[in-house]
Amino acid sequence: MVSNLSHGIEAFTSNVFLVTGDRTVLVDAGANYDVVSATREHTETLDAVVLTHTHDDHVENVPALREAFDVETWGFDAEREHVDHEIGDGDSVRLGDHSYEALHTPGHKDDHLVFHSPAAGVGFVGDLVFANGAFGRTDLAEGDARKLVESIERLQNALDESIDVLHTGHGPAIEAPLAGVESSLRAARFSA
Repeated sequence: MVSNLSHGIEAFTSNVFLVTGDRTVLVDAGANYDVVSATREHTETLDAVVLTHTHDDHVENVPALREAFDVETWGFDAEREHVDHEIGDGDSVRLGDHSYEALHTPGHKDDHLVFHSPAAGVGFVGDLVFANGAFGRTDLAEGDARKLVESIERLQNALDESIDVLHTGHGPAIEAPLAGVESSLRAARFSA
C-alpha cells in the first residue's frame, strides 16, 4: 500500500510516500513539517528511507527520521549528505511487497533516481515528470535540459502497460502513465 504523508500539508515540501508491506519504506523524506508524527500514524517502524534525489525539499526531514526510527537512507550517491547507502542504475530495491528497478535519471539533479515495478504497477518518479505534461526544473544547480529530455526518454522506454500510476515528487499522481510521460517529454523537448 502507498500513502502520501504530505497530502494536505501546507508547507514547502516534496510528497513523501509510505510504502508498507514486507519492507516498510519512505520514498523521500520531505521538509518543513513533522513527518515523524505523520509516519507514526501508520506504522511504528521503518526499514529504510529511499531518496529520489537530494534537493532540500526531499531530504530536510532525514535527520528527524534517523533519530526517531534509527533508520538508514538510500540514494544514488553515498557521498551526498543524507545518503548512507548507494543505489546504482539498474539496481533492484524492495519497497513494500515488491521489487522496483532504479533508473538513474539526471537532468533535474545529477543524483536523481526513479523507481518502477511492473509487478506492483507503480512508479516513483521524483521531480522528473509531473501530471498534466509538466517536467522537472533545470534552472537549479546541476540542472541540464538536454539530460532531462534523455532521462524522460529513458523512463518512457522502461515503462509499459503494466504501470498503472506514477507517484510524483510534487502534486497529483500521473494516472495514465504512458500518455502522461509522452506529454511531459513533448513539453521538455520543446523547452530544451
